[in-house]
Amino acid sequence: MTILFSRGSGTARTAAAVAGNRFQSGRKQRERVVVIMGATGTGKSKLSIDIATKFQGEVVNADKIQVYRGLDITTNKMPIEERCGVPHHLLGELDPAAGELPPAGFRSLARGAVARIAARGRIPVVAGGSNSYIHAMMVDRYDERENPFAADYAARHRLRYRSCLLWVDVEAEVLAEHLDRRVDDMVGMGMVEELERYFAGEQPPPEERHPGLGKAIGVPELREYFRIRTAAAYEEAVAAIKKNTRRLAVEQVRKIVRLGEMGWPMQRVDATPVVDARLAGRGREAEAAAWERHVLGPSLRAVEQFLQEESKRQRPLSPF
Repeated sequence: MTILFSRGSGTARTAAAVAGNRFQSGRKQRERVVVIMGATGTGKSKLSIDIATKFQGEVVNADKIQVYRGLDITTNKMPIEERCGVPHHLLGELDPAAGELPPAGFRSLARGAVARIAARGRIPVVAGGSNSYIHAMMVDRYDERENPFAADYAARHRLRYRSCLLWVDVEAEVLAEHLDRRVDDMVGMGMVEELERYFAGEQPPPEERHPGLGKAIGVPELREYFRIRTAAAYEEAVAAIKKNTRRLAVEQVRKIVRLGEMGWPMQRVDATPVVDARLAGRGREAEAAAWERHVLGPSLRAVEQFLQEESKRQRPLSPF
């Protein structure tokens, strides 16, 4: 595993606080969380399920489009049958007609989900590509007026949870090719038909009816095609979906790097060999072997070390 941003000082490693339900030396303990970050298409959802399965965890979705019900293919939600029985929270739970969920709203919902999971003695595994959501839920103090990803932002807030932060990364050129192919796969799975039904639904148009879900990549790009239905419009729409998906990935990586610059102790795992195996058509066994060696194995070791360190820190509680 390559550690891109070292764990650093005790300040970073013991990052700060949200209320737990136990006391130690007169102070409330903070929940432990595992956070999986990365650009779209890097394998965050799969890794979250693998980690939750290994360490008795439950997944908290941190994708600002996947929080809404509907458009499961377009928003690339993990199918229920692929979740391996792992409970998921904030995944397709919100009514898109209720309005767009801001980071401050996600902070509140995520805090409740983390607290409930921890109260059951299980590990919250947060996974998603919306770094504004992850930042909002993780910092001890949050001001919605601030933009932590702006170039001139200099504040460094402590983290409210005891955290193991994993960054699943893929080389830019490899990821771009993978994302283009993934769009083709999603089209083959019925994305266009799903969106056609969505556009044929009730009025007003999606961006007014569902301001959050209406921003999903695919919705604005296919609007013109459904109006005129020409081959040229279709090709243009699919090309735009690919371009905007690649652009999203670049922006997601920029924000993750920014969080590292702010002192977040992230550990980077390189999923490039996994995507390379998929693109080269080497077969499922080769892809699974690359996943085990380059992503899952290092990630499991990182989480295990984190949990062991946390166990050593905990002292028996005094009855007095």
